[in-house]
Amino acid sequence: MSVISTEDRTLKLDRDGAELWRGAASGYLEAIVRALASQPGDQAGIRLTGIPELSELLGARGSIGVLVAGVLGPATRPVRMILFDKSATTNWALGWHQDRTIVVRNREKVPGFGPWTTKSGLLHVAPPIGLLERMMTIRIHLDPVPETNAPLLIAPGSHRLGRVPESQIELAVGRHGVRACLAHAGDIWVYSTPILHASDAAIEPLRRRVLQVDYAAEELPGGVEWLGI
Repeated sequence: MSVISTEDRTLKLDRDGAELWRGAASGYLEAIVRALASQPGDQAGIRLTGIPELSELLGARGSIGVLVAGVLGPATRPVRMILFDKSATTNWALGWHQDRTIVVRNREKVPGFGPWTTKSGLLHVAPPIGLLERMMTIRIHLDPVPETNAPLLIAPGSHRLGRVPESQIELAVGRHGVRACLAHAGDIWVYSTPILHASDAAIEPLRRRVLQVDYAAEELPGGVEWLGI
């Protein structure tokens, strides 16, 4: 599949399901890196909770969270946070997929919620696709991501497809095309949570740290509660 150059067409969140917020985190990189300093550097992905400095920055009234609240509304809250730390020693590839799970505090019997899993000690569940379609994900880039350093790949417009069966993902990506989300340190890529996306291994692996945060602006049904960050 061919990758479209980022210069060909500016992606828009409402049309394509993804958008680049150039330099939106530039003023906060030092604070973010400092808050993450105790995290291990030899793991591909680390699910994070309980970091007060980041909770304040990413909350709906924080300097970064307020940007998301401008799209989702005042009830916006960060509901999951993952640090991806790709380097020469952790240079993985990830095939095309949709993010289909959320992190919650408790397990309840709710129609449409399941299966339930535990990852890194945190309770995850797959909710109805409609809930995911109302969520947003941001990726805060702590390092530069040129074409050679494993940029996120997305299929523009695929966020409108609903739940895509595994057997149909390759066809869907071929129909929608592929876009490489290049970035400078301090850039934020934002996208509709269920958009089809992937990542190749880096051709010239340098450190590529990305703080990924999911946001929602609604309560969960049936007594299930967001865990939050």
